[in-house]
Amino acid sequence: MSTQRLDDDAIKSRLQELEGWERYDDTIKRSLSFDSFLDAISFINRIADAAEEADHHPEIFNVYDRVELTLTTHDADGLTQKDFDLAMQIDREV
Repeated sequence: MSTQRLDDDAIKSRLQELEGWERYDDTIKRSLSFDSFLDAISFINRIADAAEEADHHPEIFNVYDRVELTLTTHDADGLTQKDFDLAMQIDREV
């Protein structure tokens, strides 16, 4: 999988394919709310497998029923196709 940093046009185009993700500088972020803490943790556990398989790990912040995810490719100092591929996998788990 490519770790080539994407330009602004490519990032804008790929963001349109995702639901709920927003760009913040060199990251994309999504916030989600669940019915309970256990539902939030179950979601985190489901996306952990996809992240591990992709060898690309999101920053995950959890407070009770809320999960915030941040993706970036540190090797490229910005956003790459790896971020958008994992975001799409995460979206399938919501």
